[in-house]
Amino acid sequence: LLLFLMSKTTIAHIANELNVTPSTVSRALAGSERISEKMRALVVAKANELGYEPNAMASSLRTGVNNTVGMIVPRINRQFFANVISGVEAILNPAGYNLLICQTHERYSDELKAINTLLSHRVAGVLISHSVETEDSAHLQKVIDKSAVLVQFDRVINGVDGAKITNDSFNGAFLATKHLIKSGYKRVGHLAGSLSVSVYADRQKGYEAALVDSGVDVDSNIVFHNVITREGGFEAVHKALDAGCDALYCSGDYAAMGVIQYCRKNGIGIPSQFGVVGTANESFADLITPSLTTLEQNAFDLGNQVASAFLTKVKGEEFGSGNITIPMRLIVRESSLRQPINSMIINV
Repeated sequence: LLLFLMSKTTIAHIANELNVTPSTVSRALAGSERISEKMRALVVAKANELGYEPNAMASSLRTGVNNTVGMIVPRINRQFFANVISGVEAILNPAGYNLLICQTHERYSDELKAINTLLSHRVAGVLISHSVETEDSAHLQKVIDKSAVLVQFDRVINGVDGAKITNDSFNGAFLATKHLIKSGYKRVGHLAGSLSVSVYADRQKGYEAALVDSGVDVDSNIVFHNVITREGGFEAVHKALDAGCDALYCSGDYAAMGVIQYCRKNGIGIPSQFGVVGTANESFADLITPSLTTLEQNAFDLGNQVASAFLTKVKGEEFGSGNITIPMRLIVRESSLRQPINSMIINV
């Protein structure tokens, strides 16, 4: 649940090496004048030799000054969340903050555990993207009540105080669906996530708006919910085919990969017979055959904004309106074009 590294070398190890008490080592490392200059130098030299790193969490408990920030994501092995984490670290680390990362595996119960664990360690803030099971906000109020800074990103719950950093999922889905229609596909279905999750609800709204804008009736029979995994995509596509679909806009790249795998296994040509567009631009998107047209979420920039929102709030300043929307880009590859061309990028 909680992913972080702790130093293998402790104050006790240093004390044993120098044949002094741990309290002497602790005071020496803190620069206490109660310890002689010679002893302080010996302790620092031994600490460096053994590769000792101070426990920032323990230090914050002693001093009341916390430079640790908790971050909660559904899955760290998704390209999007990995890049968001990198974007956050690029801002927070130079500012003197350490990041503790929790993953929920898309479970609400694990999200609650993560919140409680981080608050028990008195983190300065919580940066969170919710699990697909999360529907209420009581645990978020606990963060605010503990005077920790709360920043929601990607998957957010409205009506809760604090900054919210999201992608422009509505316009991204609109652009992806319009692209499929312009490519000549006549019946475009949608592999959607849970409508209780803000980002998936916005993508479905964008998909439907693109149909209406193109003069196409919205048909709920070709919208398939809670399909965000490869297995889900593989299982859902035959239902889409039975309903007459000749293309799918998918709320995630993993579901889109499942669609492509099903079509290849069953001799359905992509893009000649069936079109596919995903979301997230996962690392495999341009490696599979055919390569996957997908929406790029600019995750690193989003992470920068999340970290900036935290720092602004820590300083006691207002973070604009409290909400920032990051644009998405459509990266066109083989899976959505009846006539293959080189990859191209379309900005929302």
